[in-house]
Amino acid sequence: MDEKNQTMIFILLGFPGHWYLHVLLFNFFLVIYILTLAGNVIIILVIFSNPHLHKPMYFFIGNFSFLEIWYTTATVPKMLAGFLAEKNMISFTACFVQLYFFFSLGATESLVLTAMGYDRYLAICNPLRYSTIMNSRVCTNLAVSCWAAGFTIYLLPISLIASLHFCGPNEINHFFCDAGPLLELSCSEAHLTEIICYTYTSILILSAFLLTMVSYIYIILTILRIPSTSGRQKAFSTCASHLIVVIIFYAAIIFMYVRSKAKYPFDLDKVVGIFYAILVPLLNPLIYSLRNKEVIKGLRKIVHRKSRLPNFLD
Repeated sequence: MDEKNQTMIFILLGFPGHWYLHVLLFNFFLVIYILTLAGNVIIILVIFSNPHLHKPMYFFIGNFSFLEIWYTTATVPKMLAGFLAEKNMISFTACFVQLYFFFSLGATESLVLTAMGYDRYLAICNPLRYSTIMNSRVCTNLAVSCWAAGFTIYLLPISLIASLHFCGPNEINHFFCDAGPLLELSCSEAHLTEIICYTYTSILILSAFLLTMVSYIYIILTILRIPSTSGRQKAFSTCASHLIVVIIFYAAIIFMYVRSKAKYPFDLDKVVGIFYAILVPLLNPLIYSLRNKEVIKGLRKIVHRKSRLPNFLD
């Protein structure tokens, strides 16, 4: 790693505009951040406090919600601080710590979504053996493997980016430290590093996405063979929320990180970045709670236990 890089300060350009616009954006994204934290914390508490939700599906949903809390925290607080600062400065070390956690948490999320798809595949396509195959030990091992792989896979590409020489300008045209803008700033020959980063990211995203889609192909084929309409609806309702999250999550990150070499304006990247780094973590708890009767039922129990109010959620 270049020693001169250690003392370098990057400037996150974020979003252009006047002070009043920055104040407006600060309040808007602050509300979204608070709602995201609250929504995911509520899901975790509902799952933890309700014995009826101590099932593999909700175990993975709890893991995913915990990931979402830290995934959005990796970028949003620094972005919020930038709205109120004259210059949103970040040190070289802090920039690459942010980059590492953002990519590692994102990789872990994609792996957890794959594990959730496998869980739904077993529950619908092999229901008689489901409880035997997907026991607590297997669930724990799957979750630990997802976390370990997610926080290991990006060590090499991020180390390669950090070893490049950055001699200026030090302005990152983004609201967080992303790989693309950093590679653009490098004064070193970064072609090989760019290929390695692109290959790592493409393999991870596409492999996880394809494995999840394979699970859902088998799930859909199994559901279509169910003779009754009510049986098909019940079977599909158990995995519809997860499928919606998968489609939203992968649509954004495939556009951002698995695309042609053609240059896209960084302003477009920032808009897409807002979607998958800020808005998607807000949507996920809404999708899982509003479409899941067991989660709503567990939330009712907590509300009634704490407040002793009438059953106004019925």
